[in-house]
Amino acid sequence: MLGKQLDGIWHTAIVVYGDELFFGGVGISSCSPGGTMLGPPDTVVELGETEVSDEIFMDYLSSLGESTYRGDRYRLFEHNCNTFTNEVAQFLTGNSIPAYITDLPSEVLATPFGQILRPILDSIHIAPPGGNVINGGRNN
Repeated sequence: MLGKQLDGIWHTAIVVYGDELFFGGVGISSCSPGGTMLGPPDTVVELGETEVSDEIFMDYLSSLGESTYRGDRYRLFEHNCNTFTNEVAQFLTGNSIPAYITDLPSEVLATPFGQILRPILDSIHIAPPGGNVINGGRNN
């Protein structure tokens, strides 16, 4: 229907300091690795080691949860779990997540069918169950 094959519609998270962190319609959430209702990941991409301390990272994460990555700022195409994972990965390691993941929304929207579906898809707020909300769900 899109005129091209998609290998997947990717949900990403990042595992750091023993927790899996992800962004969705309720904000930033955490769980044990593979602990959402989505289950264990299909693919794991190693992004490297970090020199960022746990304390500095938690301050950074808290700041993101109160500003850029509040639940009310979630947008399926422009500001989603992949945007979050990519930004956090760059902060921690200097590495990005793979382009085939970050480029997917623009590839879908570049198709006529993607443009037709956009109003419907824009209204969807994905929040994988099974996580603990980091920012307390504050949407102010």
